[in-house]
Amino acid sequence: MPAPASSPVRPPVKRPPAAERVYTHIKEAVLDRRYEGGTLLTEGDLADAVGVSRTPVREALLRLEVEGLIKLYPKKGALVLAVSAQEIADVVETRLLVEEFAVRRAVPASAKLIARLEELLDEQRQMSEAGDLAAVSVKDRCFHAEIVRHAGNEILSRLYDQLRDRQLRMGVAVMEAHPGRIAANITEHGELLKAIRSGDADGAALVVRRHVSRVKVLVRGEDR
Repeated sequence: MPAPASSPVRPPVKRPPAAERVYTHIKEAVLDRRYEGGTLLTEGDLADAVGVSRTPVREALLRLEVEGLIKLYPKKGALVLAVSAQEIADVVETRLLVEEFAVRRAVPASAKLIARLEELLDEQRQMSEAGDLAAVSVKDRCFHAEIVRHAGNEILSRLYDQLRDRQLRMGVAVMEAHPGRIAANITEHGELLKAIRSGDADGAALVVRRHVSRVKVLVRGEDR
């Protein structure tokens, strides 16, 4: 009888370097507001949370300080920086400049873009029903980023990508403070998709302006 075939030996899955694991842990917690602005993080607590020594923790904290998410205080720890009013205004202003231009360039839209926006909108509804605010924020941001990518300007797309972390953090903050905004965002995305599908560039740009401008009002707690 032929010998039974041996099962292929799978190579062990390599874990990311310790500093990368710490960086990912902190960054995700800051963006989805498990570590809120004003929280003081200590090297010891972070090392215990991730299961590493303090050395990779220091490396990760230095990287996050450069990105503007935390402020290091020697012998004390790292303070998670709150989102400032100026940062909110700057992000909204930049988004308007990029997104209004991009949506005009993306119209008339390709069938590929329409299909992808429909898919993202459906996923956003699903995440909303599941109550996963972090995932809703990600899908929200992806919806807008997809339009920017289809404007056909790679430099503009890379500039927009630099806003990602701030957008995600503000998005979760808005949904936590204004739960009703989740449904409103989905409705406005539907309106934007309708304008894009119909080839109405001016209408799509108007929806973008109303939709994005509202972020500043809501994050600052000035609901209206």
